Amino acid sequence: MPLAEQPSTVPVVVDNDKCIADKGCRVCVDVCPLDVLRISDMSNKAYMAYDECWYCMPCEVDCPTQAVTVNIPYLLK
Repeated sequence: MPLAEQPSTVPVVVDNDKCIADKGCRVCVDVCPLDVLRISDMSNKAYMAYDECWYCMPCEVDCPTQAVTVNIPYLLK
């Protein structure tokens, strides 16, 4: 079995420098139909808790600071 040369990534990536969840924003968490996004107890920033993304995009589209990026697999584009 070949070893992975790059770390795998989750579909939804949150830029902690742009995320304002620590100021009370919960938009990405509230709009996710699968409830896979959470606010971290340690950093108070949003993150993807479960890798069950449907690539539906409301978390990325509705984020007021463009902190959320949904990485759509090439075959789904």
